[in-house]
Amino acid sequence: MAKNMGVAGAAASSELNVEKAVNALLKWRDSQSQAQKPQLLEQDEFLYLIVSLKKIPQKARVNPIKVPLPHPIIDDPAELCLFIDDRSKSGITKDAASKKIKSENIPINKVIKLSKLKTDYKPFEAKRKLCDSYDMFFADKRMIPLLPRLLGKQFFKKKKIPVPVDLKHNNWKEQIHNACSSAMLFLSSGTCCVVKVAKLSLEKKEIVENVIAAINGIAERVPSKWGNIRSFHLKLLDSLALPLFQAMPDLRLKILADADHHTSSKEEKQEVEEEEDDASHQKTKKKKKNKGRIHDVQYMDNQEHINYSNSEADRKHEINANISTKKKKTALKKLCPIDIKVKDKKKKKSLAA
Repeated sequence: MAKNMGVAGAAASSELNVEKAVNALLKWRDSQSQAQKPQLLEQDEFLYLIVSLKKIPQKARVNPIKVPLPHPIIDDPAELCLFIDDRSKSGITKDAASKKIKSENIPINKVIKLSKLKTDYKPFEAKRKLCDSYDMFFADKRMIPLLPRLLGKQFFKKKKIPVPVDLKHNNWKEQIHNACSSAMLFLSSGTCCVVKVAKLSLEKKEIVENVIAAINGIAERVPSKWGNIRSFHLKLLDSLALPLFQAMPDLRLKILADADHHTSSKEEKQEVEEEEDDASHQKTKKKKKNKGRIHDVQYMDNQEHINYSNSEADRKHEINANISTKKKKTALKKLCPIDIKVKDKKKKKSLAA
């Protein structure tokens, strides 16, 4: 009972939040359009609903979940494409499919066979043009496992993955109409999903109704329903994400976490005290050992200092002696020629006499 009351309260509060968020985004868009330059081709912008889950889905789905909307996002003259399985087991041909489409006025613009998809749309450029040329794609339910390899990354990036259609039944028009008037939820291998829920060409009331229908529909289709929803946010392509709903944290987990924290804190204190005792014991041992070592080092340093000083004194004495001998030699060299000149003069005088 309390859980239902909580869900009802969340739904009531989300309606007010949705109206406020839509008004704020429209005002922001008007201010941005005034500042920007006018474009030749006006493109209709979409509003996106960001869904955050509490738990990652166990299995990632390739096929989207269809969430019905009161006001369709895709325009009435939309370009739609259908892939059919033309293998022998399927029992459907292109001529039969095109005849049924014309007779029942099904809004399909082009039919492409599986064999043609394998041959004609093998290059990357052909796949890119095919992705850009149509608004939405449909495919036979039996050939869905083959499409990711044949279509490539471009379809997955632009969220144009073909919607499966059961062509064995005769209600093709009903299936295609339901798919066009619903939002596509792609549950990936993460906790965050983005869904197109409205376009700016709709009125404010219609946008609010679409957003509320998407919130309720996603909460019912997601595993564990509201228990697995963490938050909803609404945004435009270039705007900030405005919060619509935020789940409260689980109190049980908090209490358990506190209890675990208390027990772990006691154990941590004991471990810290033991480590401190071990560290202090090791420090005292190191001090006792280091006393003799420090004395030895000081003694060795002193002895080395004495030896170093003695060796320096001897080197100085040798250098001074070498300098003195060099000076004496240079002095003798200078005196030798003077003495020779004096002797020559005495000889000349003696000869003259």
